[in-house]
Amino acid sequence: MTVSMKKKLAQMLVDEGIITDAQLQEALKESKAQNVRLEQALVKLGYITDEVLMAFMGTQMGIPTVNLTEQGEVDPVVVKLLPENVCQRQILVAISKKGNNLTVAMSDPLNVSAIDDIRLMTGFDVTPVLSSESEIKALIQKIFSNSTAEMEEVMKDLENVEDMEIVEAEDEIDAAKLAAASEDAPIVKLVNAMLTRAIEEKASDIHLEIYEKTTRMRYRIDGVLHEKSAPPRKVYAALVSRMKIISELDIAERRRPQDGRCKVKVSGKEVDMRVSVLPTGFGEKVVIRVLDTSNLQLDLNQLGFEPDILQLYKKNVDAPYGMILVTGPTGSGKSVTLFSTLALLNYPDVNIVTIEDPIEFVTQGVNQVMVNPKAGLTFASGLKSFLRQDPDIILVGEIRDSETALIAINAALTGHLVLSTLHTNDAPQAMTRLDNMGVEPFLITSSVIMVIAQRLLRKICPKCKEAYEVSEEVLEDLNIKPVGGEKVVFYRGLGCQHCAKTGYKGRAAIYEVMVMNDEIRKLVLKHASGTDIKKMAIETGMITLREAGIRKVRAGTTSIEELLRTTSID
Repeated sequence: MTVSMKKKLAQMLVDEGIITDAQLQEALKESKAQNVRLEQALVKLGYITDEVLMAFMGTQMGIPTVNLTEQGEVDPVVVKLLPENVCQRQILVAISKKGNNLTVAMSDPLNVSAIDDIRLMTGFDVTPVLSSESEIKALIQKIFSNSTAEMEEVMKDLENVEDMEIVEAEDEIDAAKLAAASEDAPIVKLVNAMLTRAIEEKASDIHLEIYEKTTRMRYRIDGVLHEKSAPPRKVYAALVSRMKIISELDIAERRRPQDGRCKVKVSGKEVDMRVSVLPTGFGEKVVIRVLDTSNLQLDLNQLGFEPDILQLYKKNVDAPYGMILVTGPTGSGKSVTLFSTLALLNYPDVNIVTIEDPIEFVTQGVNQVMVNPKAGLTFASGLKSFLRQDPDIILVGEIRDSETALIAINAALTGHLVLSTLHTNDAPQAMTRLDNMGVEPFLITSSVIMVIAQRLLRKICPKCKEAYEVSEEVLEDLNIKPVGGEKVVFYRGLGCQHCAKTGYKGRAAIYEVMVMNDEIRKLVLKHASGTDIKKMAIETGMITLREAGIRKVRAGTTSIEELLRTTSID
């Protein structure tokens, strides 16, 4: 609903005598000062009730109103057809599904953009109904968040959790601090349960956060954060101290960021964890990266490459020298792709050395070095030493600065195959990123032979997977053109116990492979923009991330919603 339309409705309330003009002016000031919606301000100031406001707006807009409190129980599976972040951002919630029609309660049912997004991501026809903002938020909180009772259940379960064995460098921890922290058995059990359940649920990260009156705990599972039962605020500081102790961090230091690591043993297997502590306004935020490699498959054929793209990739990694870059955000699977590549190239007659921060995947037959800035061992200094170790293949965990970039490129120019990563959104932008780092364009064009961008998409749960046909409008938005009256069928997960009601289980990668050619080199030498380089790469045959994702959607591997979440329009 536009601002002018809201003001018009508000003026109608004045004309009908429901509120006074003075009250409207006061609400407008409150709306601007507090950055809230005008109708929110009217309710907050007590000038009108939610019920009266909804009834009036529904009559004026000709849209049915639904009282979510009186409606009774809503099926959680239906609610979760829409992602939590979409529901919270747009203040809407799916409340019923009949055939191919999805009824969505919205605080702003005239938000055509939101309705189009829902139609595109679900494939359903959308019927908007009007509900109050407070009722929608309450339903979102009820369905997506864990209740206090659930937290109490978890705390009771802690009594049955076995102590977890800390197996890395425990002897070096200050004994007095460790003893003091371990005296409180419930805290130890709470930490053990938190870590154990994260491993069992195959979480990649644990987020612990503290606010003025509450705390929050979330697990990142298949790339998406899921809220879990939060620890009581009164024990939060003790929980953080316990994590600091087992990660060999300073528990007395609360004013600066700290990074540590630990290794735990759960059910007989050892799992590495990286711990990052960041001071915030109300305490310390902790993020724990879980590096469980027990089920890791370093096999290029299993990562999700399309057959034609995989063939192109393998052809270029067989090059005797040059640089290959893998790009993408944190957590997009770059390291797995690189080590799967090393597994393909790891022969007895090849000398492979890596420098990483930290070493994530221990690989037999590969000489792995971990960055240690305190000892003067950086990516740049390590690379300089590598060149005196007679390497054939060099892997650099990440190119972060111009010095590392120049040494890596010189290594590629002097007969070595260099693999590394960059943080860019797509493959063509790697060229402009190196240019911005101060690397001369002629060095880039002489060394780089291929750039890959990648993302991880959640796979539809095989236990609750269902097929559905999509409208012509959706196909047009995705630039899919059916051939000869073909019926295009997509798939989605309904949500079941197997996938924790999410509709997804596991992840697969999509790849954008840009092979350097004469046309792209000419643009790089001219300092061309990433947009121009991308346009040329597409013209010369590059499959973009969006196109690779559409292939996965059509194959039934993932959903439209997941495609839209992880890729942008080309």
